[in-house]
Amino acid sequence: MTVFESIPPELARLEEKSPEAWRLALWPAAGIYGAAVEARAALYRAKILRKRRLNGAVISVGNLTVGGTGKTPMVLWIAERLFADGKKAAILTRGYRGGAQADAAGIPRADEVALLRERLGGRAQLGVGSDRYTAGKILERHGVDWFVLDDGFQHLALERDADIVLIDATDPFGGGRLLPAGRMREPRGALGRADAIVITRTEHAPGLEAAVRRFTSAPIFYAQVELAAVLRAPAMQVGLPMDRSEVKVFAFCGIGNPAAFFYDLRRWGFCVEGERRFQDHHRYSAQDVARLERDAVKSGAEALVCTEKDVFNLRESLPAVLPLYACRVELNLFDAEGFWRAVLQVVQRRRAGR
Repeated sequence: MTVFESIPPELARLEEKSPEAWRLALWPAAGIYGAAVEARAALYRAKILRKRRLNGAVISVGNLTVGGTGKTPMVLWIAERLFADGKKAAILTRGYRGGAQADAAGIPRADEVALLRERLGGRAQLGVGSDRYTAGKILERHGVDWFVLDDGFQHLALERDADIVLIDATDPFGGGRLLPAGRMREPRGALGRADAIVITRTEHAPGLEAAVRRFTSAPIFYAQVELAAVLRAPAMQVGLPMDRSEVKVFAFCGIGNPAAFFYDLRRWGFCVEGERRFQDHHRYSAQDVARLERDAVKSGAEALVCTEKDVFNLRESLPAVLPLYACRVELNLFDAEGFWRAVLQVVQRRRAGR
């Protein structure tokens, strides 16, 4: 469930007008949500709720907050590394609303699933659905013995051999409030379950390290979400024909943490004339795109720019006049070998102790 899915329309409008009033209105719901999260985790610790285990090794990638930490680039990084190491690997992902149904054009409705499939090009298989254990068992019958559990930190029903938690240095704890009043899925104490912490969007954050160390002794690594290419949508085959600092753009996205994308655009040197945010996984209508183009022209922008994930929700609605470009990103781990060594050591230790 995303923040937006949990908020009624009238409260979403309240958030736009008065963020603080919005948070106060949702504070009781956040308290109920937090109690439920704590109770569920306690039931798993007490083994009243049972976890299921796959035969293969499972590496979970997740976070404490909704969106924006670099989770998808990390999943891609691990899948590519497993492939390079000669492992037969698969990604287990829920997919938006639990599946990857295709539309009339055969395009998967789960935008992240479509992105993973396109970027990996067969180097890792995909198991899609809310029951990730069953998806994994099917893949095991086809020889898969390594799994990357996408967005898995809160998916306690499946046993894992390593838990990687990503934290965005620009907004590490989602304002400190639990859903739906804030962006936190779990309290900070849940970091105690982590086997490795990756702080993204910075090379060094001693203050944040100290805050994290209150809850976990897991090794801490750093990574930066880097711009790999700016490609003309929807074909994603032609690059931006000029230096990105020389073109005025109007930015938009429908992701869990849009502020992170807008922050990255400016860090990458884009000249951003305006921005517009949509709900996570938003499927753009012709009216949405027409309005975006009007606002972009009014702002003086020469092009529209979005995330690569947004492209899969824009296939049926494209701008009529302005060019549309999408940002393809990749994860730059500053101690990649140390990180991978630490993850494999945890996996080996857990599997040896079965």
